[in-house]
Parts: sequence; structure tokens; C-alpha cells
Amino acid sequence: MSESTFVLQKYDGTMILQERIQIMCELGDYMHSTHPDWEAVQEQASRENTWFIKPFIKDAIRAITDQMLTSSKLKDWVSSYSIPENTRNPKKVGLVMAGNIPLVGFFDCLCIFISGHTAIIKPSSSDSRLIKHLIEWLLNRDSRISQYFQLAERLQGCDAYIATGSNQSGRYFDYYFGKYPHIIRKNRTSVAVLNGQEGPETLRLLTRDMLQYFGLGCRNITQIWVPEGYSFEPMLEALKSYDFLMDLPAYKHNYDYHLTLLIMSNRYYMTNGSVVLTENPSPFSPVSQIHYQFYQPGKFPENELKNNPDIQCIVGRYGIEPGAAQHPGLHDYADGVDTMDFLTGLYD
Repeated sequence: MSESTFVLQKYDGTMILQERIQIMCELGDYMHSTHPDWEAVQEQASRENTWFIKPFIKDAIRAITDQMLTSSKLKDWVSSYSIPENTRNPKKVGLVMAGNIPLVGFFDCLCIFISGHTAIIKPSSSDSRLIKHLIEWLLNRDSRISQYFQLAERLQGCDAYIATGSNQSGRYFDYYFGKYPHIIRKNRTSVAVLNGQEGPETLRLLTRDMLQYFGLGCRNITQIWVPEGYSFEPMLEALKSYDFLMDLPAYKHNYDYHLTLLIMSNRYYMTNGSVVLTENPSPFSPVSQIHYQFYQPGKFPENELKNNPDIQCIVGRYGIEPGAAQHPGLHDYADGVDTMDFLTGLYD
């Protein structure tokens, strides 16, 4: 991409839908580039949050640019909704972002912008550097962006709210935002259902779904369901590709701590030296640990998993392909709630 691509342009007035799509495509080109400013911001974000190692920041950027910010994908997505070229009487949508993985709140920003509303954004303190830079880039590209994105320390006077956080913060969001149109997301995680016939490549992709972003995302696999008699050795071997996570002191501390708890409680576990596998009915597992459950042959836990409100997505037999958990598309809405449908429902 040539340097001339980044020449500043100034406009007055609002942006029509096609212009909003176009500038998102340009943002995708920028995010995909190695522009010095963008590289420097990624380095700063990595220094400010030790969980945001550079390879995982790159992974998050690649997922967004490949799955969301192409012209064909955006146009196909938009065609599923009744979005006017000019949004009359746009609403202010308060957006509370999570910060568990890099740029996790970007998709909500994209939805609000494409719908023509204004995003009043409270970034997570764990992930503010990247999103702020992208908004600044958009503003420099087109001054009309100031009508669509605003940063705020506190969210007040908005017409609707989208908030993502923990179960505890979710109760806080319910209290303050419950009387307005809202989407409130709480803790979720993901699971995989295996049949025991997975080959080395499938296991490699599954381990990526488990340990990419240190397993901190709601789409990360934190529990696997396996048939009785399942052999865990190939899985433990495949997980060795993430031994490098032990180089992060925070991850190693989690590994040592939770391994010690299992030893002291005399519970059975398996480990390859960097990841612990232990039988546990909870779909939520701590960093560095994967839970597993057995099922009887021919008796898959389909209904139990699909009806569990704690589960974001299922990988394997009943769900998405291994390796794709952290690459959601534009129609893969968190918690199964169609964010764009919610936003278009705010039109007068």
C-alpha cells in the first residue's frame, strides 16, 4: 500500500451508507498494512497489557480484516438489513467495551457505525490504545467521523446501550441501563465435542481454539467433551505447540498455582508441562487449564450444551470447524443476539 493512500481528506455533513462501507474497507487496508504508526501502536499496546503479546495482536487484526473489512463481505452483510442510505435522527449508543483480548469491542463499533448511529465509547482500560488509534485514523481520513465516534469516561444521556463484562459488572449494567434499549453480555466460554477420531491437523487447529489469546476469550475452548476411553496423549502432544506461553510470567504463575491446587487436593490431572487437563463439569477453566468430560458412545451431549447459557459456541461435532472459533464472521453475533437487528430497531 503506497504512502499516498493515507492523504487526509476533509468533508462536511453526514456519510451515506456506501461511504461508511468504503471507509471501513480503507481502514481494513490500513490495519492489514505495516504502516509505522500502526506498528508502533501495537507495540505500545503490548507493553501496556502483558496478555497482549504481539502474535496475538496480529491474530486479532487478521481476523477482523479478513472476516469483516472486505467490500464483498460488508455489502453482503448489509444487504440482510434495512439500512437507509441516510440515517435520519441517529441515536447515541453507549458502548462499554471488554478488554480480555485485543480489539474485542471492534465489531460493536463497526455495527453502530454501519447502522448510522453514534457510538459513545468507554474503552476498557486493558484495551484502549488500539481502538483509540483506529478512531483517530478514521477522523484524520474524514472529519465527518467525529459525528459517529466519541470517547467518554462515563456514559450518560445515551438512547441505547451495549455493554460487555463479567457477571458481576453485568448486574451493574442491568441496574443502570436496564430501562433503556440494551444488549448486556456477561461471562461466556466455549466447548468442543470430539469423537476420538481427530487426526494431527484437527488437533492442531483445536489447540489454537483453546490457547490463542491464552484462552481468555469467550470463544476460546475451555472444556472438551470426549468419548469414554478417549486417549489424551495426542492432544497433550499437540498442545506442546503452545509451550511458548510459559515465557509469560503471568501465564506460568497460573500454571504453577492451579497445578499445585490439583496436587494438594489429590485430584487426577494430566499435563505436558505447560497445559493441565483435568476432569471437571464446569465449562469455565482457569488460564493454563482445560477441563474435560466424558460421554458414552452414541449419547452425545447436544441438548445439554446447546441450552447452556454459559456457552458461547461449540466447536466440532455440533458446531463450527476446528480452528475457526476466534475468526467470527459478520453474522456471528455474541450470545446469539443480532446486534445489527437491535440497532436498526432504533430507527424512528
